[in-house]
Amino acid sequence: MPQTRIEDILTAELAALNADGMAKGAEAVIAGVKPPAGEFGPRYLLEGQGDTAYLRMNSNGYLGMARRREVIEAEEQAVRAFGTGPGAVRFISGTWAPHVALERRLAEFHGRPAAMVFSSAYAAVMGVLPPLISDQTAVISDALNHNSIINALRLAAPREKRVYGHLDLGDLERNLIEAAGGCRRAIIVSDGIFSMRGDHAPLAEIIELARRFDADFAENVLVVVDDSHGVGAFGVTGRGTEEFTGAGADILVATLGKAFGVNGGYVAAAPSIIEYLREKSPFYVYSNPITPAEAAAASAALDVVDSPAGRALLDHLRNMRARFAAGLTALGFEIIEGAHPVVPLMVRDTERTSALVNHLRANHILATGLNFPVVPKGDQEIRFQICADHTEADIDQALAVLAAFEG
Repeated sequence: MPQTRIEDILTAELAALNADGMAKGAEAVIAGVKPPAGEFGPRYLLEGQGDTAYLRMNSNGYLGMARRREVIEAEEQAVRAFGTGPGAVRFISGTWAPHVALERRLAEFHGRPAAMVFSSAYAAVMGVLPPLISDQTAVISDALNHNSIINALRLAAPREKRVYGHLDLGDLERNLIEAAGGCRRAIIVSDGIFSMRGDHAPLAEIIELARRFDADFAENVLVVVDDSHGVGAFGVTGRGTEEFTGAGADILVATLGKAFGVNGGYVAAAPSIIEYLREKSPFYVYSNPITPAEAAAASAALDVVDSPAGRALLDHLRNMRARFAAGLTALGFEIIEGAHPVVPLMVRDTERTSALVNHLRANHILATGLNFPVVPKGDQEIRFQICADHTEADIDQALAVLAAFEG
């Protein structure tokens, strides 16, 4: 059947995105990896670029875990033992021993009694929030929360959906006061680390507010935190925003696909919440889990993080982040101060952001420019992500390239 009319409409919309500078464009395809050599860390080959090797500064793999020997060996052994895929959803013979072992390990790592694994962190957020949101619930969400939270709230049907100013505790308190009269349950939801800015939620203060207003809601005030960019990369032992702030959320969502270097997402919470979600979350019930081999690899990555070797990786990561941030400031660039390995270089102009990304690419550095609507107008930036496999020489190379930018 001809589809020319709808194709014409979609083509016009794509053209508008390109004209406004809002299209993401063609994806760079990584075709190979060159291992560390001399004073430099790994370099990446891109399809169509021959032997040109690139320094990657836009990776979520904050600890370089995806290429670590222990993690690779764990996945190889498990795939030989269990095969390449789970073969079913969890309740229909799709639960394998590595899944259960990983969930126990995650619960232990986070000091929680229970945890469950999803196919991705996006699926975890989408699968956790709607089942816990009733028609008597007020959801109060930080204005800069991740797209997964925004879409989860669209899928849910709360009595009230409220947004408080980014990190604005006074606005959060005002929303709790206003919601208390008409709702039986309240859920405060926030990123742990805000991925575009690298800043973190003031979790201790958020939890204090939740406890203060808890008696005003017949079904409690719950704090849900998505710490996908924090866990494994933030805090002295890699336990994320909870460790950094000294406070624990009621429900913690995180990912295996960033600092742990594998794939999948998870939630850690009270046993009753986890059991309820196993029964009621469609993103868990009706979707295949990560493979048994991925689960085994994730357990191995957890073991590395939770060891002296992991502490050393985190120490080096903090040092490289500090070196890069100090260098940017010395060059006169504006950054958002923080302790997380996301280092945003604030450009605040779409065309200049694109020019700077192109300059970096021409000098063999991969970095991501973020323009509206991914970030608000006026907050256009280059998001640099420092990783533990970056060296001092890598950081200094990137700074030298940035120093040479004329624009």
